[in-house]
Amino acid sequence: EVQLVESGGGLVQAGGSLTLSCAASGFTFAAYGAGWFRQAPGKEREGISLISAKDSSTYYADSVKGRFAISKDSAKNTVYLQMNSLSPEDTGVYYCAAGKTPTIVIDTIYGMDYWGKGTLVTVSV
Repeated sequence: EVQLVESGGGLVQAGGSLTLSCAASGFTFAAYGAGWFRQAPGKEREGISLISAKDSSTYYADSVKGRFAISKDSAKNTVYLQMNSLSPEDTGVYYCAAGKTPTIVIDTIYGMDYWGKGTLVTVSV
């Protein structure tokens, strides 16, 4: 059974940091690209970061570039999202996803096959 389980969300003050984890089972990140998405209250879900399966090349949305870092540990089959300099605008539910052939078109990530249930990140002023 394929599963993606996010963890690490919580409440943090503005300017603080959090690291999200996404543990996968039933497939391997060596063969699937991994992405992080978030959905803020009242807004559409947006793709914020992607790491490729082949060479671990990364993509970041402009809204998180320079503050967030995606990485993966192949031995643990886990992907991480290090989030720094958090602001209230970063509040939302963060989802991990995996895709065999993810693509990015005009800053939108497509092609994700599996999704986690999400973890809530709340940034207070």
